[in-house]
Amino acid sequence: MMDSKRAMEGGETAVVFSLKNEVGCLVRALSLFQEKGVNLRHIESRTSRRFVNEVEIFADCSCSKKEFNELLEHLKDHVNIITFNSPAHVRSAEADGEHILWFPKKISELDKCSQRVMTFGSEPDADHPCFKDEVYCKRRKYFAEIAMNYKFGQPIPRIEYTAEEIRTWGVVFRELTKLYPTHACREYLKNLPLLRKHCGYREDNIPQLEDVSLFLKERSGFTVRPVAGYLSPRDFLSGLAFRVFFSTQYVRHSIDPLYTPEPDTCHELLGHVPLLADPKFAQFSQEIGLASLGATDEDVQKLANCYVFTVEFGLCRQDGQLRAYGAGLLSSVEELKHALSDQACVKQFDPKTTCALEFQITNFQEAYFISESFEDATEKMREFAKTIKRPFSVYYNPYTQSIDLLKDNHSIENVVHDLRSDLTIICDALGKMNTYI
Repeated sequence: MMDSKRAMEGGETAVVFSLKNEVGCLVRALSLFQEKGVNLRHIESRTSRRFVNEVEIFADCSCSKKEFNELLEHLKDHVNIITFNSPAHVRSAEADGEHILWFPKKISELDKCSQRVMTFGSEPDADHPCFKDEVYCKRRKYFAEIAMNYKFGQPIPRIEYTAEEIRTWGVVFRELTKLYPTHACREYLKNLPLLRKHCGYREDNIPQLEDVSLFLKERSGFTVRPVAGYLSPRDFLSGLAFRVFFSTQYVRHSIDPLYTPEPDTCHELLGHVPLLADPKFAQFSQEIGLASLGATDEDVQKLANCYVFTVEFGLCRQDGQLRAYGAGLLSSVEELKHALSDQACVKQFDPKTTCALEFQITNFQEAYFISESFEDATEKMREFAKTIKRPFSVYYNPYTQSIDLLKDNHSIENVVHDLRSDLTIICDALGKMNTYI
């Protein structure tokens, strides 16, 4: 789950931790920073929405990576660390002496990305229904703990959803499925019945992420993993590079089932999953992720904007009719109706201009962008990716689920060898076709 509008603007390194709301607690916590000789650039606090009778502290530090890691180890013995944010421009030395922005090169390193949940920054809207509901806040804490403790390779914990959560899901499911036959793209309509059959997509049942992940793996090579909340665009897009989708498990508040100020499992399961099962859409999503690896903050933001106006709010034309493929549309009753109405402004998708636009969080989008096909959108993104300045290219190795940097003859030769093997198989198949047809 990505939020490019809430990207944490801070100093070099930041940590978020919670404390008991009692006299002297903050003074004792800050003494831990003093003991390690770590200076603070900025500090703020707020009442915790995860833990009852606790406060959350956001501390923006000025220190080296080594000092920060030592501080974290020290803090773990005294406070509850919620999340920490690595420096925005951490650079890792490569063997040839070049310095590049760090990014995960193994799929297991997404464990680091999933921990950097964006907790602080601009405050959420004051009308968020969970603010005054302690039972709901406690439930959200439960989901957050599951996600923060999850590691690559583990089965995703199964959730026993409450009757209230199932009712909320049921309302969303029932109202949206009425619209899909006339509003959703054909790829969506093809995969939704399969999800009903294999993953338990029903009005009276919330699908389990583990079942969904196994289904996607067989269909397109994508998997999902739980996440506690918003990730930065860089961390979220990094997951797509490995065909991994960060997904929430919590359900929106029941007070208004057809509205949520943030993505929830209804949005993920009904909006994103059916399209992620399509191989061509999966390829499009992965290429956005690959383009983001090692890119500058400015270029990552451009890619995030393109992602939002396609994967979240994209339209396509099929059989002469506008259809939705964006998850933000396919999980919102009112905006889905609006986007395909005469009142919506529809433009051709062009990454060069779309990348500079801002999207709306609480209102309908000012414009929606149409692609003729997923192949068309992918080709446009490939051309746009060429404008991103990096001293290397990247190649995803599906056998090792890792990223190879293509920056010298040796690394390129390895990829060419793999391609030759694939081409040999294709040539052999063509030869047999000519022989036996």
